[in-house]
Amino acid sequence: MTVIVTDVHYRMSLAVLRDLHEAGHRLICCEREGISAPLGFSSTAADETVTLPAETWLDSLYHLCEQTAAADGEKPALLPVGADTLNTLAQTETRQRFAAVCGLWIPTARQLDDFNSKARVAELAQSLGLPVPAAHVQREGEAVTTFAARLPYPVVVKPLCGEKLGLSASQRYSIARDMTSFVPIYEWFRQLAGEPPLVQTYLPGGALGCSVLADHGKLVTAVCHRRVREYPVSGGPSACCDCIDAPQLVDMAAAMVEATQYTGLAMFEFKEDSNGKPYLLEVNPRVWGTYPLTRRSGSRMSLLWAILAHNAGNPDKPLSLPPIPKPQPCRMHFTASDLCSAVGYAKRGQWGRALGTVGDLLRPAVKDGLWEWGDVKPGLLYYRSLLRR
Repeated sequence: MTVIVTDVHYRMSLAVLRDLHEAGHRLICCEREGISAPLGFSSTAADETVTLPAETWLDSLYHLCEQTAAADGEKPALLPVGADTLNTLAQTETRQRFAAVCGLWIPTARQLDDFNSKARVAELAQSLGLPVPAAHVQREGEAVTTFAARLPYPVVVKPLCGEKLGLSASQRYSIARDMTSFVPIYEWFRQLAGEPPLVQTYLPGGALGCSVLADHGKLVTAVCHRRVREYPVSGGPSACCDCIDAPQLVDMAAAMVEATQYTGLAMFEFKEDSNGKPYLLEVNPRVWGTYPLTRRSGSRMSLLWAILAHNAGNPDKPLSLPPIPKPQPCRMHFTASDLCSAVGYAKRGQWGRALGTVGDLLRPAVKDGLWEWGDVKPGLLYYRSLLRR
């Protein structure tokens, strides 16, 4: 099949490209004009690269799919990596339009809105009997200082949908450890979003994730992970994580997927309390930062996603799904982020975690989420851009 992959400047797009290239499929990488040196364009996995005009990128993407379908005699699978592209394609009219020229396997606009909203996720989880952190709400007419005085510190403060505000992963929440720090954090998020942020009890345990591919409310496959180190160390995305076997997380993700009849990719984030009990925090209904772990664990998630998209566009020419393997336990890190985390942990006096980074750099079994010796140019390009910054 031919697969068109968008937004290939993101490092997680490389996992999609490499998996599909190894499976023998034709890959067209496309990016919007104005993006300098997209990583996917330099990958050996790319069979063709296309730059779309920024002003007319949606129409140009449509015409690319249309031309590809005419040349191949069947519709290409279209895999949107970026959240903006996904949100646009999920809109009903756009989705119906593109269905004529490509195969899509993505959530509906309603499903995206539900999973992007932390408040709706919490409400749904509670209705299903799933554990979520205790929420604290400012009463009508209550002064912020009065609200702050009755909170059980520490608490986590976050907008209902930080991504829509253009915030990076590490900027989408903040931990307030006392009343003095809470008030400015709460007011800043409220002014930024135009609505009160979510305030939840802080959970001190480990961070976990369950990444899934779903088919109209049923799980096709799932990969779970435990965060080992993060960057920034004050609370950021995974710099290093372990693929783990976690049936409890899979069951909770499956319940949310079934309740919403969700279709597509999503990553469910959990945090443990002091006793190790996991609580559902939020859902990322898109390709996420630790997505390369789906490749490193051998889950074949990208291949399954592409085949389902192809079959949706070509019901008269369906491809058989390959055997779905059980994800293999492994450790993955992003070297640059992990080195930065080591510095952060050292500054905090957490020498065990800092030295753990050094140890993992020396262990061949620990795989990088970006660098691969069979496809070195994207890694070189990425590290060069970091040095320039």
